[in-house]
Amino acid sequence: MTTTLALCYAGLAALPVVMHLAVTAGAPLGRLTVGGRFPRTLPPAWRVLALVQAGLLVTMAGAVLARAGLGAAPLAPLFWPALTLTILSLVANAASPSRPERLLWTPVLSLMAAAALGVGFL
Repeated sequence: MTTTLALCYAGLAALPVVMHLAVTAGAPLGRLTVGGRFPRTLPPAWRVLALVQAGLLVTMAGAVLARAGLGAAPLAPLFWPALTLTILSLVANAASPSRPERLLWTPVLSLMAAAALGVGFL
C-alpha cells in the first residue's frame, strides 16, 4: 500500500514540477503560481525561484519514495519535512488570491498530502 501511495505522490508532484519548469522557460502561466501576482510570464528573478521550487518538489517526491523503500535511501530522513512542506503548500494554495491557482493546486496538493500521510503512517 505504501508503494502505491508513494508512487501517487510522485506522479502528482510531477504536475507542479512541469508547471514550474514551464514558467521558468517563459510560459505565460503566472496566474497559476505566486498568488497570480504575474498573470502572464514571470519576471526573471521569479523564474529562478520557480526552478528552485521544481527542484524542491523533486526532492520531496524522492523523500516520499525513499520512505516507502523505493527511492534513494539518503533522502528518507527528509520525509517529515517534505510532508510538512506539502501541507503548508496546500494551505497556501487554498488561500491563494488567484482563483485558477486555488482550483488547480488545492486538489492536487490535497491528494499529495493524503498520499504522504499514508506513507508516513501505514
